[in-house]
Amino acid sequence: MKSSPWRRALPWLWLLAVGVGAATLRFRLIESSVIGQFCSSHDPWWCNVRFALVLGFLHNVYGVAALIAAALALVSRRRALAWLAAAVGLFAVQLYCVEAGALALLIGSLRLLRLQANARRTPVEQHRQGQQQVQSQP
Repeated sequence: MKSSPWRRALPWLWLLAVGVGAATLRFRLIESSVIGQFCSSHDPWWCNVRFALVLGFLHNVYGVAALIAAALALVSRRRALAWLAAAVGLFAVQLYCVEAGALALLIGSLRLLRLQANARRTPVEQHRQGQQQVQSQP
C-alpha cells in the first residue's frame, strides 16, 4: 500500500514550520534591539524566555542536542527520530550553532529520505538485490 504524496510531504512541511518559527524567534525576539532595551528596563515573562534562548546558544545547548538527535537517528529506523534530528538541527542553525546544527540537519534529512524511500518499496523489492543467485530447477 503506497502512501499519498501529501502524507509523504507532511514531515517536510512541519520541518518548514520549525524553520519559520526559529527564524521568527531569532529576528523578532533575540536580535531586536527594541526588545532588548525593553527587557532591560521591564521584566515581563517573555523576557525570561528570551534570556533562556540566549543562554542556550551561548552554551551551545542547541548544537549538542542536535548532534544527540542525529546520533539517535542514525542508530534507529524510526522516522520520528530522523525528523527530530532535522528539526533540532534546523533550530540550532537558526540560533547560531551552525556547524553542529548543519550536520544534524543533513543527517536527519538524509535519514528521513532513506526511511521514506524504504517505506515506499514492497517487501519483495527490498530483498530482491541480495537474492540474485540462480538456482537449478529440481
